[in-house]
Amino acid sequence: MSFSDLIDGRRGHFQLESGHHGELWLDLDALFLRPAKLVPFVTDLARRLADSADPDAICGPLLGGGLIAAGVATALDAELYIAEQAAPDDREGELFRARYAVPPTTRARLRGRRVAVVDDVVNAASATRATVADLRSADADVVAIGALLVLGESAAGYVEREGLTLVSCAALPNRIWEPTACPLCAAGEPLEDLRN
Repeated sequence: MSFSDLIDGRRGHFQLESGHHGELWLDLDALFLRPAKLVPFVTDLARRLADSADPDAICGPLLGGGLIAAGVATALDAELYIAEQAAPDDREGELFRARYAVPPTTRARLRGRRVAVVDDVVNAASATRATVADLRSADADVVAIGALLVLGESAAGYVEREGLTLVSCAALPNRIWEPTACPLCAAGEPLEDLRN
């Protein structure tokens, strides 16, 4: 069984957390209904992260990323940090306004830690980018991004610019667009916002 066999998705015109528009929506909540099915993929992701980046801490953005991060941290016997969603950046209309932050109660422990940011699926990498920014502001050494599934090319471009390692169990092609360049908007296809 491949990881893509575990996820349900549909095609259309969707508003993404990053501010982009996309043609694919995945139902990631259903992914966690049978956690035992994820164990082989989480174990594989942990092994790949250990081999490529040797992190001593794992951080995941809530919700899905936090669940996967807990499994990876357990497999690696590494410290676990969870980044919680915070109020979005107030730059109206811009991309990547999402914010995630590690709670103050554990934040001080991040200084100098080699941290891998782990998520369930990375597309535009909005939650990942916000988590990396928060970890760096806490003086953590972010060394890698890990995901069970990477969609499209946006994440690869981001990690290359940031000098990070990208590790995944699976990848699928996918297209996203800035709202002003979205061909689905130009064609008059209704935009769906399924984020909440």
